[in-house]
Amino acid sequence: MISEKQNIEQFQYLVKRLVYLFTTILSLIVFLFAFLFFNSTISSWFENSDSSKSELYFAIDKKTALESEMANFWKPAAIDSITDAALKKQVEYGKELIAHTSKYLGPNGIVKKITNGMNCNNCHLDAGTKAWGNHYGSVKSLYPKMRARSGQVENLYKRISDCMERSLNGQTLEEDNKEMKAMIAYIEYIGKNVPKGQEAAAAGIYNLEYLERAANPSKGKDLYNNKCASCHKANGQGTMAQDKKEYLYPPLWGKNSYNQGAGLYRISRFAGYIKYNMPQGATYDNPQLSNEEAWDIASYVETQVRPIKDFSKDWPDISKKPIDHPFGPFSDKFTEKQHKFGPFEPIKKAHPKK
Repeated sequence: MISEKQNIEQFQYLVKRLVYLFTTILSLIVFLFAFLFFNSTISSWFENSDSSKSELYFAIDKKTALESEMANFWKPAAIDSITDAALKKQVEYGKELIAHTSKYLGPNGIVKKITNGMNCNNCHLDAGTKAWGNHYGSVKSLYPKMRARSGQVENLYKRISDCMERSLNGQTLEEDNKEMKAMIAYIEYIGKNVPKGQEAAAAGIYNLEYLERAANPSKGKDLYNNKCASCHKANGQGTMAQDKKEYLYPPLWGKNSYNQGAGLYRISRFAGYIKYNMPQGATYDNPQLSNEEAWDIASYVETQVRPIKDFSKDWPDISKKPIDHPFGPFSDKFTEKQHKFGPFEPIKKAHPKK
């Protein structure tokens, strides 16, 4: 017969086996749940890693494409390579006039007093050589050319005269004037490396995509005060240099600014200009404004008071007016307000060739 002691030992053994079996099953359940949880987490890690890698590769590809694009931007012909001493002197003087127009032709000019105190350089950055800064790279290659604004074939003298009368809100120079000839010589020389009939890369002002809404001067005012007023001042009157002969930062409205006949009075031109040039330090590869911000700031600036001149003879063929030209009459049904502030897409659809 099995003793009582043996029965107890067998019972204890059985309990141990059951405990072991239970522990094993419980461990398997815990392991299964842990596996499912960590597998999901790990998968998520890999998914996030793949997403991060994709974003990184996209950023690298974008940077490479941008660098490739910028490598092809126009660069001015080097003035230092001019061997003709007389030509070099004339070209250098032309550059000086572009960079510091007001010192020579402004209210306190040492040659004449015929402009508002702004410099050509204020609209044509780096003396007309900066990419998307309204540079002069295509001027020699494309002029003389037909311009719809005047309805005439214009030469470079006419083009510079327009700037003096509109952007500098002043008077023009005679065609054989020393300063005029120097500016023409400079502009033609730095663009001599562009084949006739071709346009230099990154010329003029960048064409921003139209907003789906109208540009908002109220939003633009807040943006202007936050991003522009430190240089151009809250009243838009700019900052004079210490010598009082030119502006360190030009006035954006008021009696010393450009008049309503200037190209920058169109908000698409102003928005495209500031997008890759303003605030200070902005470049094509490092813009500091979103497209919406650029449009809204432009709309605010262009609602401010500025000089008015009679340019009623502009655009003899009104069907060729730009979409955002702010003055009627127009060849469509849209109002002056919509032509000035947008939305522009409906106007564009009505003029598919523009």
